[in-house]
Amino acid sequence: MSYNVAIDGPAGAGKSTIARAVARRRNLIYVDTGAMYRAMALFMLRERVDPGDADAVGRKCQEADITIRYENGEQVVYLNGENVTPLLRTEEVGNMASLTSAQPAVRRKLVELQQTLARESDCIMDGRDIGTCVLPDAQVKIYLTASSQVRARRRFDELTARGEKCDLARIRADIEERDDRDMHRETSPLRQAEDAVLVDSSEMTVEEVIDRILEICEKSPR
Repeated sequence: MSYNVAIDGPAGAGKSTIARAVARRRNLIYVDTGAMYRAMALFMLRERVDPGDADAVGRKCQEADITIRYENGEQVVYLNGENVTPLLRTEEVGNMASLTSAQPAVRRKLVELQQTLARESDCIMDGRDIGTCVLPDAQVKIYLTASSQVRARRRFDELTARGEKCDLARIRADIEERDDRDMHRETSPLRQAEDAVLVDSSEMTVEEVIDRILEICEKSPR
C-alpha cells in the first residue's frame, strides 16, 4: 500500500513550497495538483472559453491532455505535449483556475489522474480538496493556512522578485475573493477534513512549518 500525505489550504498559504520540501526530506513524489488545474485554466484561456459555461468547459476539457513528468528531479507539467510550467503562476491563470476547477467535468478528469498517481507511488499532494475528496484515506492530512494579509504579502514579494508590477491591496482582495469562491463552491469546497491537523503559518517561518509537518508525519509512519 502506498504512503500518501495530503495538504489542503487556501490560496497563498505556501502549500506547494512546503510540500516540495517535505517530499525531498521524506523521499516522496510531489504531486502539485494546483499546477494541473492551472494547466487546464491556461488551456481554457487560450481557447477563450467562458468559465461560467459548464457545457463549453465540459466539452473543451476533453481536448486537454495534462501530464506530469519528472525531469532533473523537478516536476514538469505538459499541456498537449507542451511544457507549460513557466506559464502557470500568473494571477490571470490563478483566477481562471479557481473558476474552472469548480466545474465537475474538470475535476473528474484531473482527480482520476491524481488518484492513479497516489495508488502507484508514495506521494505528497496539495490542493483544495485532497484530504476530503481526492485522498480520503491518506495516512497524513494537513490543513495549512495563514491570514489573508500574510498570504497577500507573500504573493506580492514573490511577484515583485520576478520583476512584475503589482498592487498589494488588489492581491489581497483577489485572495479573499478566491477564498470565498473556493469555500462556497458546490463541487468539493475547500474545508478542513475532520481528521486533518491544522497548521497556521501566519507567525511561522518556512523552516518552522516544514519541521511541524515532518513531526506530524513521524507520528504516522509508513
